[in-house]
Amino acid sequence: MDTDVWSEGLRKRSGEPSPEAALLTELIRESRVQMLGCIRQEALQGCRDRAQFDRLRAALAAFPERPPMQAEHELAAEFFNLCRSHGIQGSSTDYLICACSVTWGLPILTKDRDFARYAAYIPLTLVQV
Repeated sequence: MDTDVWSEGLRKRSGEPSPEAALLTELIRESRVQMLGCIRQEALQGCRDRAQFDRLRAALAAFPERPPMQAEHELAAEFFNLCRSHGIQGSSTDYLICACSVTWGLPILTKDRDFARYAAYIPLTLVQV
């Protein structure tokens, strides 16, 4: 699950949720989500004020963290270099998400189109909604 989906799913207060945010809600109910520390950090970094930060931190605390190990960090660096060699730029966080997804055999739910570009060179499974 990418940060954009978590942020919308846990912050949006009005209007219809995106299909991705609706699926996140379903996956949470079924206890079928994984949390990475870098995603938790990115979601919290987007808070406008302390009250929002505290509410979001409390909501995210319900999700245990699955930490990446050395192998995932090394694979993330390989993915970064591979994609860069093909002219595709991405953040370290994105490539760590990719490495964890590939290593752990978990699909990525995201609204970020960059992941589709990465998938041209990385064996990612992206959730289609």
